[in-house]
Amino acid sequence: MASAGKRDYYEVLGVDKGADEAGLKSAFRKLAMQYHPDRNPDDHTAEEKFKEVSEAYEVLSDADRRARYDRFGHQGVEGFGGGQGFGGVNINDIFGEIFGDIFGGGRGRRQQRNRGADLRYNLEISFEEAAFGAEVQVKIPRPKRCEVCDGTGSKTKQTRTCPTCGGAGEVRFTQGFFAVSRACTQCGGSGQVVSDPCKNCKGSGHVAGESSLTVKIPPGVDNGTRVRLANEGEPGDHGGPSGDLYVVVHVKEHPIFVREEYEVLCVVPISFAQAALGAQIDVPTLDGKMKLKIPSGTQTGKVFRLKGKGVPHLHGGGRGDQHVQVTIETPTDLTAKQKELLEKFAEASTELTHPQSKTFLDKVKQLFG
Repeated sequence: MASAGKRDYYEVLGVDKGADEAGLKSAFRKLAMQYHPDRNPDDHTAEEKFKEVSEAYEVLSDADRRARYDRFGHQGVEGFGGGQGFGGVNINDIFGEIFGDIFGGGRGRRQQRNRGADLRYNLEISFEEAAFGAEVQVKIPRPKRCEVCDGTGSKTKQTRTCPTCGGAGEVRFTQGFFAVSRACTQCGGSGQVVSDPCKNCKGSGHVAGESSLTVKIPPGVDNGTRVRLANEGEPGDHGGPSGDLYVVVHVKEHPIFVREEYEVLCVVPISFAQAALGAQIDVPTLDGKMKLKIPSGTQTGKVFRLKGKGVPHLHGGGRGDQHVQVTIETPTDLTAKQKELLEKFAEASTELTHPQSKTFLDKVKQLFG
């Protein structure tokens, strides 16, 4: 008994005639997601498919209309309903029931509009705090929920349904097949209005204030890292949920260390004698001083790697390395004896036998060490 040009509704949804409500809903959700015009812009075929599956679900999800359809086919359901959507049921309400906020769930959007604003706080920390983490106490100026009216904005703590939008928080305008929604201008999208404003907050539901918070900085953060504190932003309107607080990290410069990702670099000066003869020196690290062996004949600019002495990885997985670059401090204001010895060293160091080298280098160490 199918009308000309119309496919069987069960065939459209890909279900059998015994399908229950959950099966119908699951089939419709899958097909509506596939053919929704927002996902298929300028695709006329997808739009027609979308209309077809929506019509099929509208009929089969209603027990009475499904019974008429099963008995009389398409003719049994044509002409019934109030003409809204495909026949008495607003297709946007179907989307709200099945998809929630994806295709216009009114309640979820009202909550989103009532949600307080997110806040940003710039926090300056030391190089070491960024590397190893810290707990920092901060004071931030932010509105607080009015205690007199519990954030409702009403001195009686009661609000009433907005007469303009009927509590939906939005006003809908039909444009062809689709209904376009706009936030209600009278209630600002909350769906509620206040008849008796609270004197303490003047109907806003919140007052100015300052809050003390403990911010946990994880190890490995760097400049620009954002730490989110859920529900620590501005309170929502009419008792709505609070926004979030985003703490943006700024790391102070260090007098010795420079950071690149999780690697740490520093420059350490050594004497001419230490470079020529070799030595064991103390070098600074994030964990304190440690010994570094300088081999004889080290050239200025030489870089040594200290494994695992860099910055811990932000999400775990070990630490970076530290790179130590040595620079040789060239002696100034040399005495005549020092100049003479250096000239001899430059001329003869490659030709000296081992015993001679030791004696000669001992003199260099004595003069320049």
